[in-house]
Amino acid sequence: MPINQSFLPEFDREMATTRKFLERVPEDKFDWAPHPKSMKMGDLASHLTHMPGWLVNTFSQDVLDVAPGGKSMELPKGKNRQELLAMFDKSVAAGRAALAAATDDAQWMKPWTLQANGQTMFSMPRIAVVRAFVLSHSIHHRAQLGVYLRLNNVPVPATYGPSADEQKF
Repeated sequence: MPINQSFLPEFDREMATTRKFLERVPEDKFDWAPHPKSMKMGDLASHLTHMPGWLVNTFSQDVLDVAPGGKSMELPKGKNRQELLAMFDKSVAAGRAALAAATDDAQWMKPWTLQANGQTMFSMPRIAVVRAFVLSHSIHHRAQLGVYLRLNNVPVPATYGPSADEQKF
């Protein structure tokens, strides 16, 4: 089985779960954060919407500089739940297409580099980028969003098993 085929079911499952979390982000809480050092809920949700699309860069480029010339890339932020979900759905479709097209297992082992203003932040094989930088990173922030939801009395979706709010998954 090609590597990409082993990742597709996991990608689909994780993205479906992440969408459930985004569907519950309260529009009147986009500016809420649990602590001054924490991201605001709307920013965190927007960050989650972009992550699946990072697979496009992972397989189409060898290097991505997120701050070319010292200026950080600015990604759009959702202004409401509808925009968040539209951005997420578009990102998931693009990411899934890139993943489905990555049929050359040798390409998965080639290095991919993330830079900021020309400085290497990390370089690792694409297979590790997909696992750590895209999937695990997304899962981490989704869990963070779950805490935000809980602290705002919003029911938390079941994820890998039941939540305190949903006894089914």
